[in-house]
Amino acid sequence: MHPQHKNQLPSLNRIEGQIKGIKKMIEDRRYCVDILTQLKAVKAAVHKVEQGVLKTHMQHCLINAVESKSETEIQNKINELMHLLRKQT
Repeated sequence: MHPQHKNQLPSLNRIEGQIKGIKKMIEDRRYCVDILTQLKAVKAAVHKVEQGVLKTHMQHCLINAVESKSETEIQNKINELMHLLRKQT
């Protein structure tokens, strides 16, 4: 069973609001630096959500694999994370 990430929903709702705000800023032809500042804030907020989901994954899915003592399951979880981390760079 997968862990729940409901605790990330308020942050995602805020991010959604920030995105709508940025769209409005662009429509209103606001100053570039102001738009860039908001984009950086969204990027930081998304990163924080990502870190929260990753932490939950490690605390639940990875630990469950280790506790199962199945070398295959453990290696699969490690490989998943390595593949994910490689994709982000």
